[in-house]
Amino acid sequence: MNSELKTFYLTEPAAAADADNQGDVATAFRHLERAHILSQKFALAHTTTHLRMLRLGWHARDAREVLGQLARAFAALLVSRIRVPVGNTGRANVSAFEPMAVPEDLAIVLGHQNPSNT
Repeated sequence: MNSELKTFYLTEPAAAADADNQGDVATAFRHLERAHILSQKFALAHTTTHLRMLRLGWHARDAREVLGQLARAFAALLVSRIRVPVGNTGRANVSAFEPMAVPEDLAIVLGHQNPSNT
């Protein structure tokens, strides 16, 4: 992960923690979704993001999210360098195989165009 990408990545889990500490679970998940998009191709960061989602799901008492993140964390260790669906938010409420539009600011950092614009 290059330094610019790492800087952007690290701000998202920090913002998620701040939001969670303020009791704003929805905002915390949005920041972790952004972290997921940035970390998909890096096994350790990708897995760490899923583990943070798991912890937040546990805190929110969301059984579906907890179970989904257990499976996704394991899969992230195995397939991050092989194939990932670009832009996927990583949440348990979306298919783990579905590519999604990448927010414009993240697309710039990742160095590719938003799939919805091509």
